[in-house]
Amino acid sequence: MKRVLIVEDDPDLAFGLRTTLEIEGYAAAVAEDGLEGLRRAREERPDLVILDLMLPGMDGYRVLRSLRADGIRVPVLILTARGEEADKVLGFRSGADDYVTKPFGLLELLARVEALLRRAGGDPVGEKAPDRFGGVEVNRDARTVTRHGEPVALAPREFDLLVALYDRAGGVASRHDLLREVWGHRAAVLTRTVDIHVAELRRKLEDNPAEPRHILTVWKKGYRLQR
Repeated sequence: MKRVLIVEDDPDLAFGLRTTLEIEGYAAAVAEDGLEGLRRAREERPDLVILDLMLPGMDGYRVLRSLRADGIRVPVLILTARGEEADKVLGFRSGADDYVTKPFGLLELLARVEALLRRAGGDPVGEKAPDRFGGVEVNRDARTVTRHGEPVALAPREFDLLVALYDRAGGVASRHDLLREVWGHRAAVLTRTVDIHVAELRRKLEDNPAEPRHILTVWKKGYRLQR
């Protein structure tokens, strides 16, 4: 089981991240400030660190530089509200392996965690077989989709939405559930956003988008995917 250290001072966000990672099969721990995060990363040597930048005690940049100065090469994913180009450049120059800005989609974050662990030599769950329905094939590791053998270009949120629907095995997903899972619980987006993305998935993946066979509307409930 791969171990992930979350260095985050927002207790609600830290709890949500920890719970999500544990559901996905990781062992997750939380440090609430920069000094504690640095100490635990040094002592516990996790397989990956998710690091906020604006932390009490010691900011994320200093934590990251201290880890790299100690020769600790653990993959570090910066997760922060600071999205300016200068912040990202400084993060990568300090030794970050990836950089995600808040608000974020949980499925995208999980995909980035998996990718970092693979590059470090540790895919936690092994190579996954593609998901299939109708003539569509979804490769989660590569984040690619084909339809009748031909590649289909999906936007990142479209891909995450497709996976969220697929994982319910025919169950209904409400618009609010999809907003929380795909766009993140803090995303300031409207439920109409889900409808627009579903329409795009139908246009790209259904033989007849006007009469879909797989990506179905459940009246007053939400959407489901019929495999």
